Amino acid sequence: MKTVAIVSQKGGSGKTTIAVHLAVCAELAHKQAAIIDLDPQASALEWYSRRDAESPEVVTATPEQLPGLLKQAKANGAGFAIIDTAPHSDRAAVIAAELADLVLIPCRPSAFDVAAIGATLKLLKLSEAFDRTVILLNAAPSRGTITEVAAQGLSEIVPVVPVRMHNRAAYSHAINSGHSVQEYDPQGKAAEEILALYNWIMKS
Repeated sequence: MKTVAIVSQKGGSGKTTIAVHLAVCAELAHKQAAIIDLDPQASALEWYSRRDAESPEVVTATPEQLPGLLKQAKANGAGFAIIDTAPHSDRAAVIAAELADLVLIPCRPSAFDVAAIGATLKLLKLSEAFDRTVILLNAAPSRGTITEVAAQGLSEIVPVVPVRMHNRAAYSHAINSGHSVQEYDPQGKAAEEILALYNWIMKS
């Protein structure tokens, strides 16, 4: 079972949006997915409550419950698990990272967000998961060079995912209706992006 932890000490980085989209992408690829939501705000569960489909399964949990839930998900046939963590939660982030095959840090390509990513990297350096950590540039503007400038600078510290997620209205529209962009607009650019990200993760 491929397990991905989405971690960022900064709020508003897009963790839950990425989590639910990757989970639906896995389901559409005929791979049973599970989202384990460690964020007390339970945004992933709220998205699921607006959803007509019963999958992907979303479970809220504490960090202490995470090892057992991952084992249970695997035993139940899940092939893809995503751990959605809360901002400003050091212990939960470290536990999630150490149990994951890949740690994904979403980061908007603005100066403030790039500067703030240092707190997350410092935290992960204390864990055994730093060598499995990558940065995903998220909510990137569709024009200009700011995203590639950010990618170049960050890649000197941690590998940067070659796929970019752009600031597209389709993501918000899909989330608001309990869908993913692949369901909301299957032929759109957002759907292409999330599929490319999922495929990259599965090959990494």
